[in-house]
Amino acid sequence: MIYSDENYIKEINQLKKDRQAIILAHYYQDSEIQDIADFIGDSLQLSQAAQKAKAQVILFAGVHFMAETAKILNPHARVVIPDMSAGCSLADSCRADQLAAYRALHPEYVVVSYINCSAEVKALSDIICTSSNAEKIVRSIPENKPILFVPDRNLGAYVSKKTQRSMKLWPGVCIVHETFSERKLIKLMNEERDAVVLAHPECEAQILRHAHVIGSTSMLLQEVIKGKDNTFIVATEVGILHQMKKQAPHKKIIPAPPQGQCSCNECPYMKKNTLEKVYLALFNMSPEINLDEDIRTKALIPIERMLALST
Repeated sequence: MIYSDENYIKEINQLKKDRQAIILAHYYQDSEIQDIADFIGDSLQLSQAAQKAKAQVILFAGVHFMAETAKILNPHARVVIPDMSAGCSLADSCRADQLAAYRALHPEYVVVSYINCSAEVKALSDIICTSSNAEKIVRSIPENKPILFVPDRNLGAYVSKKTQRSMKLWPGVCIVHETFSERKLIKLMNEERDAVVLAHPECEAQILRHAHVIGSTSMLLQEVIKGKDNTFIVATEVGILHQMKKQAPHKKIIPAPPQGQCSCNECPYMKKNTLEKVYLALFNMSPEINLDEDIRTKALIPIERMLALST
């Protein structure tokens, strides 16, 4: 039987009751998934929500490292994900064996890991950060301590510039935030002269130099909702535009243009999740996130350090 979206939503809502489940969704999910979620947020907000969740089941509509983080923080809940292959180019760019080898050669470095990494990499880290708190996390580290920032070189470079702190940067990038075209952005800015350019710090420096506001996904959303301006060009994954238009319907929201004619400003991993897969994950209680307890407890330490600094 082929279900309509309406039927899937009805079935998902019933399964949530039957399973005592909640749905956590990232802002980059498709609009129909955002609309059925119990909580929508960026990585920091979702980590906090997962830690506090009382549900027996957490359906995490996001990518694999996010669901792992939920399991690390809430081990007694069953955590399922719509598509186990929903990964992340940043997480893929830093393998645990690579980081372990670097740490063995350079034990003096404090490892600050962006949350877009695997549980195994988190377990090798000293502290985790998100784009919401990366600057605060780096400022909390004594100045005499050298820092290795993994895996996002763009976020690391932005934070290094903001804090005036020299850091070793892992050579990882987000495939979405690397796609924006500076040439097309300048052309669009000339066409929309009253527009405020919003950018996520995962973007390349040549995009950030044109941004009026640089911040986490939730910060960019709040700028649209609460800001006095009426036109915004948004340089981050286009999923956030749904919430922007929903919460500020009278404002003009324009996605920043990617290179070429592709839909490269859509995360192909985030978009693997569908209503049908959400339904099947809740129905089958699979794919389920399971972690080695030693890895989980080691990964919990740097995440809790982050959360303690994020209150």
